[in-house]
Amino acid sequence: MGLLGMMGDSFGCSATGERLVSAARDGDIQEARALLELNPRLARYSTFGIRNSPLHYSAAKGHHEIVSLLIESGVNINLRNCRGQTALMQACLYGHWKVVQILVLFKANIHRRDCFSGATAIHFAALKGHTRCIRLLVADYVPSLSEFWTIMRGKSTDEMKKGAFDAASLQRLVNGKSDGGVTPLHLAALHGHAESVQLLLDLGASVSEVTVNDGSTIDLIGSGSTPLHYAACGGSAVCCQQEQTWELKMLTG
Repeated sequence: MGLLGMMGDSFGCSATGERLVSAARDGDIQEARALLELNPRLARYSTFGIRNSPLHYSAAKGHHEIVSLLIESGVNINLRNCRGQTALMQACLYGHWKVVQILVLFKANIHRRDCFSGATAIHFAALKGHTRCIRLLVADYVPSLSEFWTIMRGKSTDEMKKGAFDAASLQRLVNGKSDGGVTPLHLAALHGHAESVQLLLDLGASVSEVTVNDGSTIDLIGSGSTPLHYAACGGSAVCCQQEQTWELKMLTG
């Protein structure tokens, strides 16, 4: 094939790729299906610059049917854009729980970190107070036990000893730190998302984790800050009360 022929193929692929991006962004399932039937490899197309794929766009906009279609077409579910963000992160940021549910079902990696802040999907969900997304992210770590909340609140250790579920892995997830030592609880508390704060506490989030000055982030509150400091800085009396109550419970057993 000559140079002009290869250039023609390249331009053609770019044009149809942009059409798929538009369809994914706009929620046009018919157009997306037709394009993918024509060329399934378009699912791997990404835009110039930020390098968002059709999966990123459909996840960010909440078009869960297109997300499913792209997964069926063989897209890499953990594809990153230039910021290191996955479609799961963007779905969590914008609170599209149906998309999160699909991505988690198809084993999207919930531990991936973005390149700028080191945040994971649960950080993005906590930042905006999307409690339902948080629940879906921890689903694989939470057993279907009526005793679950009793176990997590420390009133019973029998099920833990029996290995009913991996409480340690769950707590590592909810206490995961982004750059600067910021946990999901810090973010939910700062922005006054009381429901998310309560859920994170129930799941084992620590009220004693402190931020650090690691040189990679700007912490306007200051290093050594706990989630309670973040709640106070954000002006949320409810979140402050929640964390103080939980801390008192931990101290008194």
